[in-house]
Amino acid sequence: MTNKGPLLMTSWRATGACNACCRYCNVNATAAHAPRELSTKEALHLVDEVYNFGVKWFGIKGGEPLLRKDIFEIVGYAKSLGLNVCLLTNGHFVDGKIYDNLVKNEVWTSVSIDGPEEINDQLRGKGSYKKALLAIQKLSKGRILNGLAAAITSINYQHLDHVAELAETYHANFVWFNHLVPSGRAKETMELTPSPEQYEWTLNHIWDLTLKYDGKFDIHVHCPHFARVVKQRNPPNFQEWYDHKFHGKCTYFAFGGYISVTENGDLIPCFYTDLQPSEPMMLGNIREKSLKDTWAEIQKSAYYNSFRDRSILKGKCGVCEYREICGGCRNRAYAYTGDIYESDPACAYIPESLRKQ
Repeated sequence: MTNKGPLLMTSWRATGACNACCRYCNVNATAAHAPRELSTKEALHLVDEVYNFGVKWFGIKGGEPLLRKDIFEIVGYAKSLGLNVCLLTNGHFVDGKIYDNLVKNEVWTSVSIDGPEEINDQLRGKGSYKKALLAIQKLSKGRILNGLAAAITSINYQHLDHVAELAETYHANFVWFNHLVPSGRAKETMELTPSPEQYEWTLNHIWDLTLKYDGKFDIHVHCPHFARVVKQRNPPNFQEWYDHKFHGKCTYFAFGGYISVTENGDLIPCFYTDLQPSEPMMLGNIREKSLKDTWAEIQKSAYYNSFRDRSILKGKCGVCEYREICGGCRNRAYAYTGDIYESDPACAYIPESLRKQ
Protein backbone atom coordinates (compact mmCIF):
# COMPACT_ATOMS: atom_id res chain seq x y z
CA MET A 1 0.00 0.00 0.00
CA THR A 2 1.33 3.42 -0.98
CA ASN A 3 -1.22 5.56 0.85
CA LYS A 4 -1.13 5.84 4.62
CA GLY A 5 -4.07 7.10 6.64
CA PRO A 6 -4.53 8.21 10.24
CA LEU A 7 -5.80 4.87 11.57
CA LEU A 8 -4.35 1.38 11.79
CA MET A 9 -7.63 -0.48 11.33
CA THR A 10 -11.23 -0.13 10.27
CA SER A 11 -13.51 -2.92 11.47
CA TRP A 12 -16.69 -4.10 9.80
CA ARG A 13 -19.49 -6.00 11.49
CA ALA A 14 -20.19 -8.08 8.40
CA THR A 15 -23.49 -9.58 9.54
CA GLY A 16 -25.91 -9.69 12.43
CA ALA A 17 -26.45 -13.40 11.86
CA CYS A 18 -24.88 -15.99 14.14
CA ASN A 19 -25.29 -19.69 14.82
CA ALA A 20 -24.58 -19.09 18.53
CA CYS A 21 -26.47 -17.14 21.17
CA CYS A 22 -23.85 -15.88 23.63
CA ARG A 23 -25.48 -14.47 26.73
CA TYR A 24 -23.51 -11.21 26.71
CA CYS A 25 -23.53 -10.53 22.94
CA ASN A 26 -23.15 -6.78 22.44
CA VAL A 27 -24.82 -7.09 19.03
CA ASN A 28 -27.79 -9.29 20.00
CA ALA A 29 -26.94 -11.50 17.03
CA THR A 30 -29.56 -14.08 16.01
CA ALA A 31 -29.99 -16.75 13.35
CA ALA A 32 -31.45 -14.12 11.00
CA HIS A 33 -29.43 -11.58 9.07
CA ALA A 34 -29.83 -7.98 10.21
CA PRO A 35 -32.05 -5.58 8.23
CA ARG A 36 -30.35 -3.78 5.34
CA GLU A 37 -27.04 -5.61 5.56
CA LEU A 38 -24.52 -4.43 2.99
CA SER A 39 -24.86 -6.29 -0.31
CA THR A 40 -21.81 -7.83 -1.97
CA LYS A 41 -21.47 -4.76 -4.21
CA GLU A 42 -21.76 -2.43 -1.23
CA ALA A 43 -19.26 -4.49 0.75
CA LEU A 44 -16.75 -4.25 -2.11
CA HIS A 45 -17.34 -0.47 -2.09
CA LEU A 46 -16.54 -0.51 1.64
CA VAL A 47 -13.25 -2.26 0.88
CA ASP A 48 -12.43 0.49 -1.62
CA GLU A 49 -13.23 3.07 1.05
CA VAL A 50 -10.95 1.34 3.56
CA TYR A 51 -8.15 1.19 1.00
CA ASN A 52 -8.57 4.83 -0.08
CA PHE A 53 -8.61 5.88 3.56
CA GLY A 54 -5.12 4.41 3.89
CA VAL A 55 -5.96 1.86 6.56
CA LYS A 56 -3.48 -1.00 6.83
CA TRP A 57 -5.83 -3.55 8.41
CA PHE A 58 -9.39 -4.49 7.46
CA GLY A 59 -11.03 -6.22 10.42
CA ILE A 60 -14.12 -8.39 9.98
CA LYS A 61 -16.46 -9.33 12.81
CA GLY A 62 -20.08 -10.35 13.34
CA GLY A 63 -22.38 -11.95 14.39
CA GLU A 64 -20.51 -14.77 12.75
CA PRO A 65 -18.83 -13.38 9.62
CA LEU A 66 -18.29 -16.82 8.10
CA LEU A 67 -22.06 -17.06 7.62
CA ARG A 68 -21.82 -14.59 4.74
CA LYS A 69 -21.75 -16.63 1.53
CA ASP A 70 -19.74 -13.90 -0.20
CA ILE A 71 -17.18 -13.47 2.56
CA PHE A 72 -14.24 -14.81 0.53
CA GLU A 73 -15.14 -12.72 -2.51
CA ILE A 74 -14.87 -9.69 -0.23
CA VAL A 75 -11.72 -10.98 1.50
CA GLY A 76 -10.08 -11.81 -1.83
CA TYR A 77 -10.77 -8.33 -3.15
CA ALA A 78 -9.32 -6.72 -0.02
CA LYS A 79 -6.20 -8.85 -0.32
CA SER A 80 -5.84 -7.97 -4.02
CA LEU A 81 -5.61 -4.29 -3.01
CA GLY A 82 -2.86 -5.05 -0.52
CA LEU A 83 -4.94 -4.83 2.64
CA ASN A 84 -4.18 -7.07 5.59
CA VAL A 85 -7.33 -8.89 6.65
CA CYS A 86 -8.15 -10.17 10.12
CA LEU A 87 -11.34 -11.94 11.17
CA LEU A 88 -13.01 -12.88 14.45
CA THR A 89 -15.05 -16.09 14.56
CA ASN A 90 -16.61 -18.43 17.13
CA GLY A 91 -14.80 -21.26 15.33
CA HIS A 92 -17.85 -23.33 14.41
CA PHE A 93 -17.28 -23.10 10.64
CA VAL A 94 -13.48 -23.30 10.56
CA ASP A 95 -13.40 -26.52 8.56
CA GLY A 96 -13.30 -27.85 5.00
CA LYS A 97 -13.39 -25.28 2.22
CA ILE A 98 -13.81 -22.40 4.66
CA TYR A 99 -10.62 -23.34 6.49
CA ASP A 100 -8.83 -23.83 3.17
CA ASN A 101 -9.91 -20.36 2.04
CA LEU A 102 -8.77 -18.76 5.28
CA VAL A 103 -5.33 -20.29 4.79
CA LYS A 104 -5.23 -19.54 1.06
CA ASN A 105 -6.09 -15.88 1.61
CA GLU A 106 -3.81 -15.61 4.66
CA VAL A 107 -6.60 -14.26 6.83
CA TRP A 108 -5.30 -13.67 10.35
CA THR A 109 -8.10 -15.33 12.30
CA SER A 110 -9.03 -14.93 15.96
CA VAL A 111 -11.35 -17.14 17.98
CA SER A 112 -13.69 -16.19 20.81
CA ILE A 113 -13.31 -18.38 23.89
CA ASP A 114 -14.14 -17.41 27.48
CA GLY A 115 -12.38 -19.93 29.71
CA PRO A 116 -12.33 -23.68 30.38
CA GLU A 117 -15.07 -25.83 28.87
CA GLU A 118 -17.62 -25.71 31.69
CA ILE A 119 -17.27 -21.95 32.14
CA ASN A 120 -17.15 -21.15 28.43
CA ASP A 121 -20.24 -23.21 27.65
CA GLN A 122 -22.24 -21.45 30.36
CA LEU A 123 -21.68 -18.22 28.46
CA ARG A 124 -21.52 -19.31 24.83
CA GLY A 125 -23.66 -22.45 24.64
CA LYS A 126 -23.11 -26.18 25.11
CA GLY A 127 -20.50 -27.61 22.77
CA SER A 128 -19.05 -24.21 21.87
CA TYR A 129 -15.76 -24.84 23.69
CA LYS A 130 -14.95 -27.98 21.70
CA LYS A 131 -15.71 -26.22 18.42
CA ALA A 132 -13.57 -23.23 19.39
CA LEU A 133 -10.67 -25.43 20.51
CA LEU A 134 -10.72 -27.42 17.26
CA ALA A 135 -10.67 -24.17 15.30
CA ILE A 136 -7.74 -22.87 17.37
CA GLN A 137 -5.80 -26.06 16.69
CA LYS A 138 -6.47 -25.92 12.94
CA LEU A 139 -5.65 -22.23 12.63
CA SER A 140 -2.44 -22.73 14.56
CA LYS A 141 -1.45 -25.59 12.25
CA GLY A 142 -2.22 -23.36 9.26
CA ARG A 143 -0.11 -20.58 10.83
CA ILE A 144 -2.92 -18.02 10.67
CA LEU A 145 -4.03 -18.03 14.32
CA ASN A 146 -4.06 -14.37 15.26
CA GLY A 147 -5.53 -14.18 18.74
CA LEU A 148 -8.02 -15.36 21.33
CA ALA A 149 -10.79 -13.05 22.51
CA ALA A 150 -12.56 -13.32 25.86
CA ALA A 151 -15.23 -11.20 27.51
CA ILE A 152 -14.80 -10.44 31.20
CA THR A 153 -17.95 -11.50 33.07
CA SER A 154 -18.98 -12.32 36.62
CA ILE A 155 -18.89 -16.01 35.65
CA ASN A 156 -15.43 -16.32 34.09
CA TYR A 157 -13.34 -13.50 35.58
CA GLN A 158 -11.42 -15.95 37.78
CA HIS A 159 -10.80 -18.36 34.89
CA LEU A 160 -9.00 -16.17 32.34
CA ASP A 161 -5.66 -17.92 32.89
CA HIS A 162 -7.00 -20.75 30.75
CA VAL A 163 -7.29 -18.45 27.75
CA ALA A 164 -3.69 -17.31 28.19
CA GLU A 165 -2.54 -20.93 28.49
CA LEU A 166 -4.24 -21.77 25.19
CA ALA A 167 -2.56 -18.79 23.56
CA GLU A 168 0.84 -20.04 24.67
CA THR A 169 0.16 -23.63 23.65
CA TYR A 170 -1.09 -22.75 20.15
CA HIS A 171 1.22 -19.78 19.48
CA ALA A 172 -1.35 -17.01 19.20
CA ASN A 173 -0.13 -13.48 18.57
CA PHE A 174 -2.29 -12.00 21.31
CA VAL A 175 -5.10 -12.40 23.81
CA TRP A 176 -7.78 -9.73 23.89
CA PHE A 177 -9.87 -9.29 27.04
CA ASN A 178 -13.02 -7.17 26.60
CA HIS A 179 -15.02 -5.48 29.33
CA LEU A 180 -18.82 -5.63 29.26
CA VAL A 181 -20.83 -2.65 28.06
CA PRO A 182 -24.65 -2.91 28.22
CA SER A 183 -25.41 -2.93 24.52
CA GLY A 184 -27.25 -5.54 22.49
CA ARG A 185 -28.12 -8.67 24.48
CA ALA A 186 -25.84 -7.58 27.33
CA LYS A 187 -28.54 -5.08 28.35
CA GLU A 188 -30.78 -8.03 29.23
CA THR A 189 -28.15 -10.02 31.13
CA MET A 190 -26.84 -7.44 33.56
CA GLU A 191 -26.15 -10.17 36.12
CA LEU A 192 -23.10 -11.04 34.02
CA THR A 193 -21.55 -7.63 34.62
CA PRO A 194 -18.67 -7.84 37.09
CA SER A 195 -18.82 -5.61 40.14
CA PRO A 196 -16.26 -2.78 40.33
CA GLU A 197 -14.35 -4.85 42.90
CA GLN A 198 -14.33 -7.86 40.58
CA TYR A 199 -13.04 -5.69 37.74
CA GLU A 200 -10.32 -4.35 40.02
CA TRP A 201 -9.13 -7.84 40.94
CA THR A 202 -9.34 -9.00 37.32
CA LEU A 203 -7.43 -6.09 35.82
CA ASN A 204 -4.64 -6.50 38.37
CA HIS A 205 -4.51 -10.21 37.60
CA ILE A 206 -4.39 -9.55 33.86
CA TRP A 207 -1.36 -7.33 34.44
CA ASP A 208 0.24 -10.29 36.26
CA LEU A 209 -0.50 -12.41 33.18
CA THR A 210 1.00 -9.71 30.96
CA LEU A 211 4.27 -9.92 32.89
CA LYS A 212 4.18 -13.73 32.98
CA TYR A 213 3.77 -14.10 29.21
CA ASP A 214 5.91 -11.14 28.15
CA GLY A 215 7.79 -12.00 24.97
CA LYS A 216 5.47 -14.91 24.14
CA PHE A 217 2.33 -13.06 23.05
CA ASP A 218 0.69 -9.70 23.65
CA ILE A 219 -2.21 -9.14 26.03
CA HIS A 220 -4.65 -6.36 25.18
CA VAL A 221 -7.45 -5.14 27.43
CA HIS A 222 -10.39 -3.19 26.08
CA CYS A 223 -11.09 -1.29 29.30
CA PRO A 224 -9.87 2.31 29.83
CA HIS A 225 -9.21 2.03 33.55
CA PHE A 226 -6.74 -0.79 32.95
CA ALA A 227 -4.30 2.09 32.32
CA ARG A 228 -4.87 3.38 35.84
CA VAL A 229 -4.35 -0.10 37.28
CA VAL A 230 -1.07 -0.50 35.40
CA LYS A 231 0.10 2.97 36.41
CA GLN A 232 -0.54 2.09 40.06
CA ARG A 233 1.57 -1.04 39.62
CA ASN A 234 4.37 1.39 38.69
CA PRO A 235 6.19 -0.39 35.83
CA PRO A 236 9.40 1.41 34.81
CA ASN A 237 8.31 1.67 31.16
CA PHE A 238 4.72 2.80 31.74
CA GLN A 239 4.73 5.64 29.20
CA GLU A 240 6.12 3.43 26.45
CA TRP A 241 3.52 0.78 27.26
CA TYR A 242 0.72 3.35 27.34
CA ASP A 243 1.75 5.01 24.08
CA HIS A 244 2.48 1.90 22.04
CA LYS A 245 0.92 -1.18 23.65
CA PHE A 246 -2.27 -0.09 25.39
CA HIS A 247 -5.22 -0.53 23.03
CA GLY A 248 -7.97 0.11 25.56
CA LYS A 249 -8.13 3.89 25.27
CA CYS A 250 -11.67 5.19 24.89
CA THR A 251 -12.26 6.20 21.28
CA TYR A 252 -13.94 9.46 22.26
CA PHE A 253 -10.70 10.75 23.76
CA ALA A 254 -8.85 9.74 20.61
CA PHE A 255 -11.08 12.08 18.53
CA GLY A 256 -12.06 9.44 16.03
CA GLY A 257 -9.23 7.06 16.83
CA TYR A 258 -11.37 4.18 15.68
CA ILE A 259 -14.14 3.99 13.09
CA SER A 260 -16.36 0.93 12.98
CA VAL A 261 -18.86 -0.02 10.30
CA THR A 262 -22.00 -1.93 11.25
CA GLU A 263 -23.71 -4.56 9.15
CA ASN A 264 -26.07 -1.94 7.65
CA GLY A 265 -23.23 0.49 6.93
CA ASP A 266 -23.61 2.83 9.89
CA LEU A 267 -20.37 4.50 10.96
CA ILE A 268 -19.85 4.48 14.71
CA PRO A 269 -16.90 5.28 17.02
CA CYS A 270 -17.05 2.00 18.94
CA PHE A 271 -18.78 -1.36 18.54
CA TYR A 272 -19.87 -1.42 22.18
CA THR A 273 -22.87 0.82 21.81
CA ASP A 274 -26.44 0.92 20.53
CA LEU A 275 -26.97 4.12 18.56
CA GLN A 276 -29.91 5.72 16.84
CA PRO A 277 -29.31 7.96 13.78
CA SER A 278 -30.31 11.05 15.78
CA GLU A 279 -27.69 10.56 18.52
CA PRO A 280 -24.72 12.95 18.37
CA MET A 281 -22.07 10.21 18.36
CA MET A 282 -23.44 8.72 15.12
CA LEU A 283 -21.05 9.42 12.22
CA GLY A 284 -23.27 8.65 9.22
CA ASN A 285 -23.51 5.72 6.83
CA ILE A 286 -20.96 4.35 4.38
CA ARG A 287 -23.62 4.30 1.66
CA GLU A 288 -23.73 8.10 1.69
CA LYS A 289 -20.40 9.21 3.19
CA SER A 290 -16.77 8.32 2.60
CA LEU A 291 -14.41 7.38 5.40
CA LYS A 292 -12.18 10.34 4.50
CA ASP A 293 -15.10 12.77 4.82
CA THR A 294 -16.17 11.10 8.06
CA TRP A 295 -12.69 11.51 9.51
CA ALA A 296 -12.53 15.16 8.46
CA GLU A 297 -15.91 15.86 10.09
CA ILE A 298 -14.81 14.21 13.34
CA GLN A 299 -11.74 16.45 13.53
CA LYS A 300 -13.91 19.57 13.10
CA SER A 301 -16.79 18.39 15.29
CA ALA A 302 -17.48 20.51 18.38
CA TYR A 303 -19.02 17.42 19.98
CA TYR A 304 -15.95 15.21 19.56
CA ASN A 305 -13.54 18.04 20.33
CA SER A 306 -15.34 18.58 23.64
CA PHE A 307 -13.52 15.48 24.93
CA ARG A 308 -10.14 17.20 24.53
CA ASP A 309 -10.71 18.81 27.93
CA ARG A 310 -11.26 15.95 30.33
CA SER A 311 -12.36 18.30 33.07
CA ILE A 312 -15.69 18.22 31.23
CA LEU A 313 -16.21 14.78 32.78
CA LYS A 314 -18.60 14.59 35.72
CA GLY A 315 -18.52 12.84 39.07
CA LYS A 316 -15.38 11.09 40.19
CA CYS A 317 -14.08 10.70 36.61
CA GLY A 318 -13.94 14.49 36.39
CA VAL A 319 -11.78 14.92 39.48
CA CYS A 320 -9.69 11.75 39.18
CA GLU A 321 -5.92 12.25 39.08
CA TYR A 322 -5.76 9.49 36.45
CA ARG A 323 -8.30 11.01 34.07
CA GLU A 324 -5.69 11.96 31.45
CA ILE A 325 -4.68 8.33 30.96
CA CYS A 326 -8.11 6.83 31.62
CA GLY A 327 -11.29 8.91 31.61
CA GLY A 328 -13.48 5.83 31.88
CA CYS A 329 -15.62 4.16 29.23
CA ARG A 330 -17.89 6.81 27.74
CA ASN A 331 -20.22 4.24 26.16
CA ARG A 332 -20.76 2.54 29.50
CA ALA A 333 -21.42 5.87 31.23
CA TYR A 334 -23.91 6.75 28.49
CA ALA A 335 -25.63 3.37 28.69
CA TYR A 336 -26.08 3.54 32.47
CA THR A 337 -26.84 7.24 32.94
CA GLY A 338 -27.88 8.69 29.59
CA ASP A 339 -25.04 11.23 29.96
CA ILE A 340 -21.84 10.49 28.06
CA TYR A 341 -19.83 12.79 30.36
CA GLU A 342 -20.85 10.98 33.58
CA SER A 343 -18.61 8.66 35.60
CA ASP A 344 -17.91 5.12 34.51
CA PRO A 345 -19.76 2.97 37.08
CA ALA A 346 -17.43 -0.03 36.59
CA CYS A 347 -14.45 1.62 38.26
CA ALA A 348 -13.84 0.95 41.96
CA TYR A 349 -11.17 3.62 42.40
CA ILE A 350 -11.90 6.62 44.64
CA PRO A 351 -9.93 9.70 43.50
CA GLU A 352 -7.54 11.23 46.00
CA SER A 353 -9.47 14.51 46.13
CA LEU A 354 -12.63 12.69 47.22
CA ARG A 355 -10.80 10.68 49.86
CA LYS A 356 -9.64 13.92 51.50
CA GLN A 357 -13.18 15.18 52.00
